[in-house]
Amino acid sequence: MDLHSLDYGPIWLTLQLATVTMMILLIIGTPIAWWLANTCSKIRVGIEAVVALPLVLPPTVLGFYLLIMLGPNGWIGGPVQTLTGSPLSFTFTGLVFASTLYSLPFVVPLQSNFESIGKAPIETASSLGASKWDAFFSVILPLSRRGYLTATVLGFAHTLGEFGVVLMVGGNIPGKTKVISIEIYDRVEVMEYAQAHILSAGLLLFSFLILVMVYSINKKLPVNVS
Repeated sequence: MDLHSLDYGPIWLTLQLATVTMMILLIIGTPIAWWLANTCSKIRVGIEAVVALPLVLPPTVLGFYLLIMLGPNGWIGGPVQTLTGSPLSFTFTGLVFASTLYSLPFVVPLQSNFESIGKAPIETASSLGASKWDAFFSVILPLSRRGYLTATVLGFAHTLGEFGVVLMVGGNIPGKTKVISIEIYDRVEVMEYAQAHILSAGLLLFSFLILVMVYSINKKLPVNVS
């Protein structure tokens, strides 16, 4: 196995994609999870089903509809291309959009973490004069460390291994949309198994180590009691 002949471009691009996607997931996943944990709305079940849909939907199906949506004639891609002059499909930005939707189910389970905390801590903080924002950032977030750690790691790791969705939306453009999973597929297609082994083993080892890390840290963190 020759590490010198390995193309590190897909590795770097994948890490960039996973990092950006994970940050966006935490930003949009937090309010969604908080709302789901506290709402009594009749549409809650429908929203939960939409969020969890990528778990049961074949990646190629999700990728196909995202490709249409982000394309030049799509209801998102069309206006964006009109405003910016650049398409969303087959771009890194399009990959981020697709990856965020595809990995959202792995972050929104923060809902169960918020539910386990209960309303008592935030009500207590409010009674002491804290605003809702202050109570959330000073009380809820510190109590949610376990949930955020798990969500961050799972969202990041899941993005690393994406294939069907990123292939449909981003294609296979070196330096722009070619991530590790697609590089592995390309190496296998041309029977370069040594390179495929290096990439696959590296991804497997990395995923295993970060999961061991999150489980170890979670055991040391206190359990929330409402």
